[in-house]
Amino acid sequence: MTLCVNAGFYLGAAGHVNLVLLASTLIGTALVAGGTNAWNQIRERDVDALMARTRRRPLPSGRLTPRAATWFATAITAAGVGYLAWQVNLLTALLAALTFASYVLLYTPLKRRTSLNTLVGAVPGALPIVGGWTAAGGSLGVAVAALFWILFLWQLPHFLALAWLYRDDYRAGGLRMLSFADEDGRDMDEDLVHKP
Repeated sequence: MTLCVNAGFYLGAAGHVNLVLLASTLIGTALVAGGTNAWNQIRERDVDALMARTRRRPLPSGRLTPRAATWFATAITAAGVGYLAWQVNLLTALLAALTFASYVLLYTPLKRRTSLNTLVGAVPGALPIVGGWTAAGGSLGVAVAALFWILFLWQLPHFLALAWLYRDDYRAGGLRMLSFADEDGRDMDEDLVHKP
């Protein structure tokens, strides 16, 4: 997430990079990213307990209580959004909040309901470059929309490859991914077109 913000900032700065503003942007973004990750783990702790690659995370392994995790996740998410609004600008803070909300409130629960979750998950994957752009002072328009769509489209093969690689874990966790019917990884593009 912070790498995409950094790239968006550089492109939105149009040749003059304010390093103090970039540092503030990356601090706020890192807090929101951490909060988003923490909230995802809170909401999926039952699923994480069923999957080999995630069962040793702090919540499913019992090393951390859901209450402590919730306090932590809420605090750093709010701190990150607030910090971006205070030190960067309101639009960048709103984009960070939208990234958080679309990931935690839409993408995370949709993984249990439909294999089309990948399309929804591509939105929070692509929004950080827009946040970097607006943090540097770039205005919303065609150029940043093109950056968004490039990252949105890149997310699809990225997610499909991960879903295929971890298909047994996702199946064990009850997550609906496009990769389940594709045993050798050759039919992923057909799955995306033909399966709900």
